[in-house]
Amino acid sequence: MPDLQPNPWRDDRCQKLRFADDGRIPNNPDFPALACAGALPAAGLTPEAAIALLRRNGWGGAWTNGVFSYHHYHSRAHEVLVVTGGGALLRLGGEAGEDVRVTAGDLLLLPAGTGHRRLDADAAFTVVGAYPPGQEDYDVLRGDPAERPAALERIGALPIPPTDPLYGGEGPLLGCWR
Repeated sequence: MPDLQPNPWRDDRCQKLRFADDGRIPNNPDFPALACAGALPAAGLTPEAAIALLRRNGWGGAWTNGVFSYHHYHSRAHEVLVVTGGGALLRLGGEAGEDVRVTAGDLLLLPAGTGHRRLDADAAFTVVGAYPPGQEDYDVLRGDPAERPAALERIGALPIPPTDPLYGGEGPLLGCWR
């Protein structure tokens, strides 16, 4: 079977979402969250193929599961989520954020600090998550005030990933952060 390849880049299919710090979920002051519909061909998309593509582009720490039903964010890592099956309604940006519907083939690129949670999902909903090189030791934070000062410091110190998770090199996804 040939290696999985992303669909050709289409700027009009990738939303750039910015969220303010809500006092609990910091979100990211520098980079937008990206919600890209149809980034990968949905037909025949498997978690294994998505993981192999992400690994080829230097992203590791991959896992396959769903998205937590509670608001959370990562302060030690940027995160890519590839929907490999089914569909879901997610909330990005914390309680006052934005609802985003995702289906197989869609991608989310979440900069460190971006709140996310699952509001609803069908039984087939499956997602692959992965992290840039050196950020595979991610954390899961829920907005505890005691964790906030250190989390904000870590978020501000994280660099732009060295490679685009789907297109490799300095691909179009990372171009949205430059």
